[in-house]
Amino acid sequence: SVTFRLVSSVQAVMAAASGIIVVLNCNDVVRDRHWLAVEYVWVIVPYMTYDIYVMYLCHWHRSKDMGTVEKKNSLASVRSFLKKERLMVTHHLFILIVLTPITQHFRGELGDFFVGCIFLAELSTPFVSLGKTLMQLNMQDTWLHKVNGVLILVTFLLCRILLFPFMYGAYARQVGIPLYAAPFHIPVHCNVANACLIAPQLYWFVLICRKALRLYSYSSSDKSR
Repeated sequence: SVTFRLVSSVQAVMAAASGIIVVLNCNDVVRDRHWLAVEYVWVIVPYMTYDIYVMYLCHWHRSKDMGTVEKKNSLASVRSFLKKERLMVTHHLFILIVLTPITQHFRGELGDFFVGCIFLAELSTPFVSLGKTLMQLNMQDTWLHKVNGVLILVTFLLCRILLFPFMYGAYARQVGIPLYAAPFHIPVHCNVANACLIAPQLYWFVLICRKALRLYSYSSSDKSR
């Protein structure tokens, strides 16, 4: 689990760095091009495939440690994994099956800026991975875990939630229209894709907020005793 999260963090840093480079080099958010917006997708595709399988391996080992006897790669084991991680797997498959063809073919030579913005969503991943690793090492009561929790909230809110209004705002400024009118000036499938991307992010952000509330409430109750 630790090495899996380390690999995820390295990929996330690379993706976020690529996103920053693309965004900063695309003044025209519709027509400007940058090679990273195309080429880095070919890093994300194998990574997402790897990520799904390693998530399954981690799930299988956890089940084994809990006494659940399931043969590795068996139908029962895979079904158990898909039931537990269905949202994350769906999110990954959506990126592989839907977004990859769109970014590499159907969008033509438009929208590198927005592809770079999507790369930026990975900026929160290293903090999420660190938080899970600290919990695995029973370090959830340390100051590092609490500081990291704040960083998770901030980066997740900025890079996975507010990222979408930022993209619509950038397009609105480009074409000279109000922000509220931006969704009505772009193709419907772009709005649908954005909705499919932000929906799980909102769900995960609510879960993160609940965990943070429990963590800090628990810490406050300990201090009051």
